[in-house]
Amino acid sequence: MTELDGDLIATDLSIAIVVSRFNEFITERLLEGAVDSFVRHGGDRERLTVSHVPGAFELPLIAKRLAQSDRYDAVVCLGAVIRGATSHYDYVCSNTASGIASAGLDMGVPVSFGVLTTDTLEQAIERAGSKAGNQGRHAMASAIEMARLLLKMPVER
Repeated sequence: MTELDGDLIATDLSIAIVVSRFNEFITERLLEGAVDSFVRHGGDRERLTVSHVPGAFELPLIAKRLAQSDRYDAVVCLGAVIRGATSHYDYVCSNTASGIASAGLDMGVPVSFGVLTTDTLEQAIERAGSKAGNQGRHAMASAIEMARLLLKMPVER
């Protein structure tokens, strides 16, 4: 039996981060968590590329372009969508999630989903570094593990 597992060793990985400026109070905390996670797992800050986009809806396009570039082992998407009084929230969340998933599947590069989708600002704050941890940190750990797993996978011929 052969088992393939990823690990959390970021040494020699190059990772791109795409972060939304909308709800910047929250997304900057997510970014700090992601960068800290990369460094704590042995990554070199010089091997990180950070791109800012206007909002969560714009994350998938830039994530796909970065994954397509063949320069990165993984891409981490960070954003925060907080429910309002209209249905806008549902459209943004749905399209952002499916777009991020498609970027990874289409390009064959791990694209990690670090987008908060919360009902309240308080919930977003909790998930950006207080009670519920920092989802930016978790998204980076997921990206590292998936990138390392893919490096161990046999190459198709």
